[in-house]
Amino acid sequence: MLGRRTFATPADAPLTKKVEMTNWEKGHYLNYAKMNENLNIVRQRLDRPLTYAEKILYSHLDDPHGQEIERGKSYLKLRPDRVACQDATAQMAILQFMSAGMPSVATPTTVHCDHLIEAQIGGEQDLERAQQINKEVYDFLSTSCAKYNIGFWKPGSGIIHQIVLENYAFPGGLMIGTDSHTPNAGGLGMAAIGVGGADAVDVMANLPWELKAPKVIGVKLTGELSGWTAPKDIILKVAGILTVKGGTGAIIEYHGPGVNSLSCTGMGTICNMGAEIGATTSLFPFNDRMYDYLAATKRKEIGDFARSYAAELREDEGAEYDELIELNLSELEPHINGPFTPDLATPISKFKDAVSSNKWPEELRVGLIGSCTNSSYEDMSRAASIAQDALDHGIKAKAMFTVTPGSEQIRATIERDGQLKTLEDFGGMVLANACGPCIGQWDRRDVKKGEPNSIISSYNRNFTGRNDANPATHAFVTSPDLVVAMTLAGTLNFNPLTDSLKDKDGKEFKLKAPTGNGLPADGYDPGRDTYQAPPEDRASVSVAVSPQSDRLQILEPFNAWDGKDALDMPILIKAKGKTTTDHISMAGPWLKYRGHLDNISNNMLIGAINSANGEANKVKNFTTGETDAVPNTARDYKRKGIKWVVIGDWNYGEGSSREHAALEPRHLGGLAIIVRSFARIHETNLKKQGMLPLTFSNPEDYDKIQPDDKVDLMCTQLAVGKPMTLRVHPAKGGEPFDVQLSHTFNEGQIEWFKNGSALNTMAKAHK
Repeated sequence: MLGRRTFATPADAPLTKKVEMTNWEKGHYLNYAKMNENLNIVRQRLDRPLTYAEKILYSHLDDPHGQEIERGKSYLKLRPDRVACQDATAQMAILQFMSAGMPSVATPTTVHCDHLIEAQIGGEQDLERAQQINKEVYDFLSTSCAKYNIGFWKPGSGIIHQIVLENYAFPGGLMIGTDSHTPNAGGLGMAAIGVGGADAVDVMANLPWELKAPKVIGVKLTGELSGWTAPKDIILKVAGILTVKGGTGAIIEYHGPGVNSLSCTGMGTICNMGAEIGATTSLFPFNDRMYDYLAATKRKEIGDFARSYAAELREDEGAEYDELIELNLSELEPHINGPFTPDLATPISKFKDAVSSNKWPEELRVGLIGSCTNSSYEDMSRAASIAQDALDHGIKAKAMFTVTPGSEQIRATIERDGQLKTLEDFGGMVLANACGPCIGQWDRRDVKKGEPNSIISSYNRNFTGRNDANPATHAFVTSPDLVVAMTLAGTLNFNPLTDSLKDKDGKEFKLKAPTGNGLPADGYDPGRDTYQAPPEDRASVSVAVSPQSDRLQILEPFNAWDGKDALDMPILIKAKGKTTTDHISMAGPWLKYRGHLDNISNNMLIGAINSANGEANKVKNFTTGETDAVPNTARDYKRKGIKWVVIGDWNYGEGSSREHAALEPRHLGGLAIIVRSFARIHETNLKKQGMLPLTFSNPEDYDKIQPDDKVDLMCTQLAVGKPMTLRVHPAKGGEPFDVQLSHTFNEGQIEWFKNGSALNTMAKAHK
């Protein structure tokens, strides 16, 4: 029982109490009673101790009696408590939701404007510029949120994950968010999972959400952190152990006595960066530090209610993990991870040697602290304590230094309490409360593209070119403490635990270990009011989308199936080899068209390799005989009323769960994608858009079909568990032959195809 925190359970605190989920909404209550009921049903069925991750998932099952449950195998149908969207992904999610014809979202939802603000010269000016450049996107999000009963956090509010932790996360809850770092809310004991926009739309429209039952990796913490070691070092060390793929298909569950020495926001940092090892999410059990944070953020009632359910807000005694890692925090060294990958973990004592042997650029050009990963009051206080120590010795940052507050509340509080001034005096430029350089929104001008240089940040990702689009930038990730210390020294060859610096008079001194409170003694200052609640009367609100816009476009419902077999169709492209969602719908410069389906469709399959010629984006138009780009050819067929199919290779559609990769072929007139095998999420996304994702029953049949053959698809054969026939008419003459195709459609998904899409099916149900 070492390290167990026991909570008194007041006899007069039944789980049926009505406690609001957040201070920003009315009528949405914590549902511990229902969660407990579901959990008891599953307990009787499984009859074994459960991990905390399992407890959260099973307590949110749509059908606890009938759901098949096997870790790593079963597909769970779940009912999340909340949905959160960031502004880049929210556009298409809301446009899709609008076409379902529902008057409001069925699940509490928020939208957060944080991704479209570029860091250039400082917070205020950068925010103002972003508001001008993105005005039509912000107007659309603001009016659509008002229309459909969605909470809207305006530009400048802060980063989605920080706002969720401060206002919406709660112990035992299940949330999905359209951003990969959604797991940040695990710092408050919530299973928060990053998803694509199509999944968010389902939950907004009251459909259950599907997740492959994750495995559970346990990380047992003993001892406690001290000195220069910070919570960030825990995940930096775990990333080194598990690597970027090691958490795939698993939830990372931290437990053990060492948990109780971490602040709530420190736990959030650890969960946030779990995305870098591929984990479905990461989480911590409910404890006193979470209770303190809830109280500090004006949610004491939630903390009290969580205490009455505390027995289920942690792992059972004897719960088994699929893998177990043990870490003694008393022995953990500060770490620096990178460059170019977040799992290359080096303890500070060996970092100098690594810099030398790998010939990494020693001079440090920029130090960056903040972001959704590390911008808590504790992070900023510890960083400011190091900066103050330097200023007391008459020295400042040698390298360029930027500070990104995670939220308006953090910015206002550290301005009131003096940390912000200390960091500015030290040489810091304060950026907007937004993602900024962490996601590449950084107009960096101090190095030329291609010039090798080193930067160090307290962010989560450091892939090649991610921060500044310069592939020669060596980006390292560490705690805010080490960022400040190294920025002060201006070199990667500085270890604050052992090395001295020179003060203004040339005298040597060693930096003191950082100190800082986990929570502000005088409470948080909310700062400017940046929240827009949905109005009482939503019927009169009209959604702002200009018909002339090139960034936004109202979606037209797709046509229903005509009930017939599809005959004499061309193959738009026979793709060879790897075809990821990036090949099907590229990101980068195309992201600005995320809200405009017709414009973004100009990138459809432009990265796929054509088996006919070994080239990308060059296909033959059978009606003209000319070679053209894939989207142009598809558009020409669509204009002429000709349906088409794509033939693909193994694991078609792997990678990001980008719903545009499924929307675009549907929009440009495609009927079916026929491949050797699919990545699961992409296959589901295609079904949702009314496409037919089909696989060759015999994978060798891929080789029998030539790119210029014509095909008939017997759509009338579509039935659960039954194969379909593809009749191939060889272009080079010869007799037509039949190929058998398999599919994974269930009854409900067949309705999606018949009605033209899942959204059409929802709209029909709401009429």
